[in-house]
Amino acid sequence: MEGKGKELAIGPSLRNESSVIDSHSYYLARRTTLEMLRDRGYEVSEEEINLSLQEFRAIYGERLNVDRLRISTQHRSDSSKRIAVVFCGSGMVKVNAMRGIAADVLSRESITGLILVLENHITNQALKAVELFSFKVELFQITDLLVNITKHVLRPKHRVLNDKEKESLLKKFDIEEKQLPRLSKKDPTARYYGLEKGQVVKVTYEGELTESHVTYRCVC
Repeated sequence: MEGKGKELAIGPSLRNESSVIDSHSYYLARRTTLEMLRDRGYEVSEEEINLSLQEFRAIYGERLNVDRLRISTQHRSDSSKRIAVVFCGSGMVKVNAMRGIAADVLSRESITGLILVLENHITNQALKAVELFSFKVELFQITDLLVNITKHVLRPKHRVLNDKEKESLLKKFDIEEKQLPRLSKKDPTARYYGLEKGQVVKVTYEGELTESHVTYRCVC
């Protein structure tokens, strides 16, 4: 589902007081989220990514207050890009809760992107409220972040081409963007990298029985 430049990866819920939540699940989800931000080019501390479960629990406790898991960081090569990540609690996300998140985030900083990590369901009215945001919003189920899909042994390696590399590729093969194989924005890897329509990725396949080979795909 999309609206005004926002990508809504159907997910679930919102900040809740201090609900009792599985700290291990949030530990895994937060680690994957940090890796995802790093791979998108945002400033992320390797020390924070490499926190052990024991260290995570020492910092955030067994009874998690999800507000404390918030992440905010800027892009390494473009300081005008800043993204915030809000981890939501166990309750269903309704429109008032979504408005509350927006007001809270915007009162703290100016951002160009927002990721909501959700645990429960989200109402249609809340989704419509998200469409009114002036920046890109992505919704992830917490269960989608328990494992980093890019580390799976069967997952080919993806690398996003910058504009210069993309133009060079099209010129080299004398083709147009639309002639490249397509990659859906709903593909898990496309979502992981936050890819937009028109971006091109280099996909490298490695196999034990066959030699590695490369293909290029355009996000549609």
